[in-house]
Amino acid sequence: MKILFMGTPDFAVPSLQMLIDSAHEVVGVVTQPDKPQGRKQILTPPPVKALAQKHDIPVHQPTSLKNEALLPLLEETQPDLILVVAYGKLLPKYILEFPQYGCMNIHGSLLPRWRGAAPIQWSVIAGDEFAGVATMKMAEGLDTGDIYLMERTKIGAQETAGELFDRLSQLGAQVLAKTLVQLEQGTLVSIPQDESQATHASMLDKEMAIIDWTKSAQQIDCLIRGLNPWPIALTTLDGTRMKIYAANPETTQGEAGTVLEADTKKGLLVACGTGAIRVLELQMVGGKRMAATDYLRGHAIALGTKLGD
Repeated sequence: MKILFMGTPDFAVPSLQMLIDSAHEVVGVVTQPDKPQGRKQILTPPPVKALAQKHDIPVHQPTSLKNEALLPLLEETQPDLILVVAYGKLLPKYILEFPQYGCMNIHGSLLPRWRGAAPIQWSVIAGDEFAGVATMKMAEGLDTGDIYLMERTKIGAQETAGELFDRLSQLGAQVLAKTLVQLEQGTLVSIPQDESQATHASMLDKEMAIIDWTKSAQQIDCLIRGLNPWPIALTTLDGTRMKIYAANPETTQGEAGTVLEADTKKGLLVACGTGAIRVLELQMVGGKRMAATDYLRGHAIALGTKLGD
């Protein structure tokens, strides 16, 4: 098949690589414009663009899909299928209806749960037991199309959103390969989503990263893992910002936000609304990311100190 690929971040790379390695013809790649990154704001191409250029695949980076901006490319390449993996924008009707086989999307959740921008992170933040990927027929709504294939995987007890992101990107490529085989064989069927079970995965922001110590240790642990690698859960110590990269929940009780233990061998134990959090890895503003035990060797924290005040 002639396939036009639309994707942007790392999550889409394994799927594009699978297509490159297959017998399908990737007639072009559509991705988001290069964006400035880092402290020096260096203009950086999306990961999908970098892979496409490595294999001499034509890359297109429209700033908008409105006003039939992509129509000339569609008419030139005549794709049988448009494959969308974390492209970053909703597709207008003229794109959805152009290919013979329509537009197919790979979504990083067990649809209809976690439709939207950050499904992988929210599956961790919410404490879901399972995450997964789905291939789906694209419709005009946000992740509302009929589902083709779906596979799930258990979320690890200490797994971060970043680690789950990497696993699901690989699983997505595998599910995509199976879906394309069935499509070519004429055996692919789709199932409508159950709208009553739909939930929305909103974009992450730095405001939600502030830890509410009155919540349970399990909830806070899920927040810490779900916001790693961005934007990273945070609190304050004596008015100074502290980012928390890794922690474990414990059953010890105490006043929410209070330091119960500050040990150079065991780390920092902080009471929650229910249970406590053992901080394993942290970063103070202006400092380096480090193990909590290493930080405590150079910075004593008095028992009873309250975080977040």
